[in-house]
Amino acid sequence: MDTVTGLITVLGLGVVDVLVAVPAGILLELNPFLIFILSSLGGILGTLVILILGENIRNWFLKWRYGENREIKRGRIFYVWNKYGVIGLGLLSPVLLGAPLTATLGIALGAQKRRLILWISIGILIWSAGLTAALTLGMIRFEGFMG
Repeated sequence: MDTVTGLITVLGLGVVDVLVAVPAGILLELNPFLIFILSSLGGILGTLVILILGENIRNWFLKWRYGENREIKRGRIFYVWNKYGVIGLGLLSPVLLGAPLTATLGIALGAQKRRLILWISIGILIWSAGLTAALTLGMIRFEGFMG
């Protein structure tokens, strides 16, 4: 696979889930800085699409997940929402369900779109940077151990 295809792959995977995009970039032996930038950009783009489509996705998701009742009053997401609000939901978004689905939940819970995108973006940047650094350092250590 050439470098351009690898970069596009990391960006595309980032739209779906940053926690998949970063390891893929490491396995494709891309530059860690590019992995961080593209996985973060992909995650933020995926979240923006969800937030732009907003209300329609909110209604679909609530009906799909909770049936006709349409109330989110159980589970880990609701606990995070009640305890930490938009900030906690945003910062934990990459590890809860992935940023796009968490954005859908944030809208369903009634969060303001601007605050939601801000905190989800910050969460994506933090998790992407941390995971990229950890995996890169782990690979360097592993290669040193093996070689």
